[in-house]
Amino acid sequence: MEVFHIHHPLRPHQLPAGPVVLAMGFFDGVHRGHQAVINRAKEEATKRQVPLAVLTYDKLPGIIYSAFPQGIHYLTTNERKLELLASLGVDRVYLVDFTAKLGNLSPQAFVDEYLVPMGAVAVVAGFDHTYGPKDKATMTRLPEYAAGRFDVIEVPKLSETNEKVSSTRIRHLIDEGNVEYANKLLGYLYQTSGIVVHGFARGRTLGFPTANVNWNALERIPAVGVYAVRFYVDGKWYGGMASVGYNVTFGDDNQKTIEVYLFDFHANIYGEHVKVEWVKRLRGEVKFSGVDELIAQLKADEQASRKILTL
Repeated sequence: MEVFHIHHPLRPHQLPAGPVVLAMGFFDGVHRGHQAVINRAKEEATKRQVPLAVLTYDKLPGIIYSAFPQGIHYLTTNERKLELLASLGVDRVYLVDFTAKLGNLSPQAFVDEYLVPMGAVAVVAGFDHTYGPKDKATMTRLPEYAAGRFDVIEVPKLSETNEKVSSTRIRHLIDEGNVEYANKLLGYLYQTSGIVVHGFARGRTLGFPTANVNWNALERIPAVGVYAVRFYVDGKWYGGMASVGYNVTFGDDNQKTIEVYLFDFHANIYGEHVKVEWVKRLRGEVKFSGVDELIAQLKADEQASRKILTL
């Protein structure tokens, strides 16, 4: 898959010449609704025997319109998004740097300056996708702006339990710790990344040595609690259990950490880049009365996690 990084204004010579079927959207999470858009575009590209291209953005477009005091936390970083798009058979990605100048384009200017120069013979997007002011830049009006220069294919809403499968809905589920249902809407196991760093080494003294993961600040971390997880390091996946929390048993002023206990694993992995797949939440964080009570709970958590992961 080829990736083209674009900063406004688009210069057509930056891109390969020739027609493409173009799927467009921000695609945070590349969830099942997004997959439906990509797959529909892939069908069209195959039928027309042209490359499948995706137009997406390097950051949440909303940041140029309003403030986010709590920061921006994505379901997928750009690296992860590109990885998922490649797995869906996309040939090219046009990754556009979303700036105020781009965001201030009229819908007609966006079509004239981006979709047409990109060589789109068909543009595919979700029914509620917008590419400018929400009252004007709708999929319903896109054929008007296209003026016969490309076909417009609108992909209908995908629902689960009578609710739209959406990035917003999945973010709320992650924030609540309901990774199991989030995974159902995503169509894969939710994943975050990080680097293994030194912690306080308390787990080792308890018989549960953990990998302390310094996570990517742009990623959305599940709610405080204990989870059954899969852990990728040094080219392999391992089963384990992860604690997201503040180590409240050992004090009230601790920083938030992600600590992962890997089953049947003894290697030194400090400094390694790792991935965590969040399978299921076991429980919330508990302040135990003592170390013995904590150890007993960790043993129960391990047993539950092994059962979930069928290890």
